Amino acid sequence: MSKVLIVVAHPDDEVLGVGGAILKHVKEGDEVRILIMADGESARNEGVDIGKREAQAKKVGEVLGVKDIILEGLPDNAMDSLTLLEITKLVERVVFDFKPEIIYTHCPNDLNVDHRLAFQAVLTCCRPQPGFFVKKILAFETPSSTEWQIKDAAHIFCPTKYIDISEVIDDKINCLKIYKDELREYPHPRSLEGVKVLARFRGIEVGCEYAEAFQVIRILD
Repeated sequence: MSKVLIVVAHPDDEVLGVGGAILKHVKEGDEVRILIMADGESARNEGVDIGKREAQAKKVGEVLGVKDIILEGLPDNAMDSLTLLEITKLVERVVFDFKPEIIYTHCPNDLNVDHRLAFQAVLTCCRPQPGFFVKKILAFETPSSTEWQIKDAAHIFCPTKYIDISEVIDDKINCLKIYKDELREYPHPRSLEGVKVLARFRGIEVGCEYAEAFQVIRILD
């Protein structure tokens, strides 16, 4: 059994980016916890309902079968109003309490500032030291952020690891439906069909029906 920590900026990022992998880890008997940094709501001018979004996140955690879901409630799309040290300390508390072997987090070059800071906090917290328990750090793509960044050699998402999610793709889509207010109509990338199309494309890249793709940040075998 492995301990797996998912560090994301907003409720729904965990399903969009790594929902299939979470389902597979749980099915294989791994202990999975999710850390959600920001509330995902407070940046909006109207229709703000932080409590509803938190309830949705907890429901998703139950459906995914994760051990725990931690909601820090930082300001949405304004994590840069805090210092990196403050954000890192929040991540560090969870990492050193749980001691995961594997961490999944955002792509370092996402358009969304909260995503970028979540990644930076993970990497700062997980500076490699002798005997450090975190052995794998993987970055996932988030539809409507990763692909919206400038596409040049310095920013583009180049996956180097794939996980076959063919057997759990329908479960991932059903989890996304819980965040119904965050979904858009196709061809928006954050639509049910858009998410499924991306998974099919990643599967085509490696010869399976559906896959999630990741950049390897660090692996110590």
